Amino acid sequence: MHQLSQPKNCRAPRGALHSRLTDSEPLQSHATAYFIPHTECTERRAVVPRAPLQLEEMSNIQASRVATLKHIKNLINCLVNIKDETGEFLMTLEDGRVIDTKGWNDWEWTHGIGLYGLLKLHEITGDADALRISLDWFRDRFENINTMSPLLTAAYLHEMKAANYLVHLDSWAEWVMHDLPRTDEGGFQHITYLVTNYQQLWDDTLMMTVLPLTKIGLVLDRPHYVEEAKRQFMLHIKYLQDLKTGLWFHGWTFDGHHHFGNARWGRGNCWVTASIPDFIELLKLPVEDGLRMFLTSSLVRQIDALVKCQDEATGLWHTILDDPTSYLEASATAGFAYGIMKSLRLRLIPREERYVKAAQKAIQGVLNNITPEGELLQVSFGTPVFDDVEDYKKIKLTSMPYGQSLALLALTEHLRTFV
Repeated sequence: MHQLSQPKNCRAPRGALHSRLTDSEPLQSHATAYFIPHTECTERRAVVPRAPLQLEEMSNIQASRVATLKHIKNLINCLVNIKDETGEFLMTLEDGRVIDTKGWNDWEWTHGIGLYGLLKLHEITGDADALRISLDWFRDRFENINTMSPLLTAAYLHEMKAANYLVHLDSWAEWVMHDLPRTDEGGFQHITYLVTNYQQLWDDTLMMTVLPLTKIGLVLDRPHYVEEAKRQFMLHIKYLQDLKTGLWFHGWTFDGHHHFGNARWGRGNCWVTASIPDFIELLKLPVEDGLRMFLTSSLVRQIDALVKCQDEATGLWHTILDDPTSYLEASATAGFAYGIMKSLRLRLIPREERYVKAAQKAIQGVLNNITPEGELLQVSFGTPVFDDVEDYKKIKLTSMPYGQSLALLALTEHLRTFV
């Protein structure tokens, strides 16, 4: 075991966690997944068959696996050592507190996504370093809780008996159920550090709050949490999925009943593509379950729309999905790759060539934007809901924890689905 050098432009801030990753860990074996068209998917066309693997193909798959694991280790190294060198992206609150949204040492939704990526890597490969980094992060930060997103990983760690987070899981879930401001019809109002976003639903909320509530409900055996999570998914689909295109609007407000700038924003959509398969998997919903059918139909409509607007040359998606004049964005692409591949593996969508091709092109697009040091490029900074869609194009590009983690999620799922 040896210490990885810190990547350029990702120098560790004082007190940062340094991952110790090894090149000599044994690879975990996983049965090759075989896919058939699912009965939920009524269309049957261009299904890609699975032929028996030849020796040369097996060798190529092993080489691809090794290369992917190397990228994953570099991504983790940059994730825990990333730093805002100039202070340009620090968030200053009204009470004087300063939140470092880029670094690994604060508590924000950005870090929650990073922790979730580490968790999924540990689940699939048994990577001990990913588990240790997560446990160390919670140990050092539970005294300064500010957001809900990291509690998704905390619930998994509690379930694994790797740590006892009962008090934190209980207090946060109870806050969501009883004290989180609600919109009309009981939706989770998307409050943030800086603004309350009165009467607003955002597509981000499904990943940031609804999934954590679901997992906590399962771990603590509180079915009313799970029922509330189901209702939130349906309510967000009702108001945020565009009936015309199948894509999702970034936000909806009951205070005026509109979608602000009508932006079909990339990363907001990717939270949906990722969270619906995760939610179905969490609840182990059977094929004949009505909610599963409803969620799957929504997911298929979105993925069908995504396939049509993927950039042919790069495999990436634009930050405004249906606006080719907006810049190409890699974190959303990684989220789409994760969600599409997981949907294939769970048979929520059939293994058709168009879906397989879109996922593989997206993975290649992500790989093409990872530097040798492990930094994912072409990542947009945190983005509020705008009244003018043009403002989305002005958001700056910078490396962020959620970019690193979405790439980590995508490559980890790639190992499980295709390699």
